Amino acid sequence: MKALVVTHTESEGPGLLESWLPAEGLGLEVVSPWRGEALPSSLDGYAALVVMGGPQAAYDGSLPWELGTLGLLRSGVSAALPTLGICLGAQLLAVACGGRVAPGSLGPELGAGLVAKRDVAGADPLFWDLPLSPPVVQWHYDAVTELPPGATLLMSGARYPHQAFRVGDAAWGMQFHVEASAGMIARWVEDDGVDPAVLERTVPELDDVAEVWGEVLRRFARLAVGS
Repeated sequence: MKALVVTHTESEGPGLLESWLPAEGLGLEVVSPWRGEALPSSLDGYAALVVMGGPQAAYDGSLPWELGTLGLLRSGVSAALPTLGICLGAQLLAVACGGRVAPGSLGPELGAGLVAKRDVAGADPLFWDLPLSPPVVQWHYDAVTELPPGATLLMSGARYPHQAFRVGDAAWGMQFHVEASAGMIARWVEDDGVDPAVLERTVPELDDVAEVWGEVLRRFARLAVGS
């Protein structure tokens, strides 16, 4: 069984998902439309959909393959296929289902940080046993300003409230990163011209991020393969 993984840039690939998901029997089929690879026209034959991050915007039409990605996200939600959006992927999930995304009014969130678990997350199939303030890696300049109708807010933040949400029964959006390695973050720092101190502060937190969120992603894989 396999997950379709959509990437938007070389520097934001599956990362730790390449070990977490296959460990539970869910293989990864990565498609890179930024390289000219065609998106599948449907999700037939896939057990899950994962849409990764990227530097593009989810609201201005600048993503050439946006319509195809939005269509796949809508299909995943409609079919209750396990679906996950990370960073830009979460923003695209919100837009696909009727939410709104805009430039972050309080500036970017970059580096290691904490998010706050909402009470309702205690009943969520993936997030139920997370600590009250789990560690994450933030790297976003835009933000979800309005959740899709009927979406469930699972994680909040002091600056941007919509940090994680669920649409329907089996589609999750996470504004933050949990899959990033030190090498990936070093590339983001270089590409964005960010103070290297952000990398120095973030790398020591990565083991804690992986310890907390690895089980959540393995749980996502188990949900996809039906175990």
